[in-house]
Amino acid sequence: MRDYKKYDVWIKAHELVLFVYKEVIPGFPKSEQFELVSQIKRAVYSIPMNIAEGCGRNSDKDFVHFLDIALGSAHELEYCGLLGADLGFIKKANVDPLNTRVNEVKAKLINLIKAIRK
Repeated sequence: MRDYKKYDVWIKAHELVLFVYKEVIPGFPKSEQFELVSQIKRAVYSIPMNIAEGCGRNSDKDFVHFLDIALGSAHELEYCGLLGADLGFIKKANVDPLNTRVNEVKAKLINLIKAIRK
């Protein structure tokens, strides 16, 4: 079994969740609490959760499958961030940091997936 807490990508994904919850979501209007905010929450916490779940699997194939799901959630979060910014719900000061963090997590996931598949 792998220890997910030792993976840099999991650490960065967890930090991304905290950033989204503390900095991004509070700027959304109450009318979006059960719509876009709910979708953002599911996408962002899906990333470290799938990394953790994959670490509990016995084969590299299963681990990579969950990393692929985490990568899909990162892409979903990226679009939610774009939509939230375009709608004016995300503060301009948070747009670049959000994109930077999402892209860092995506890059680390892609590199880990490639390394395991070799």
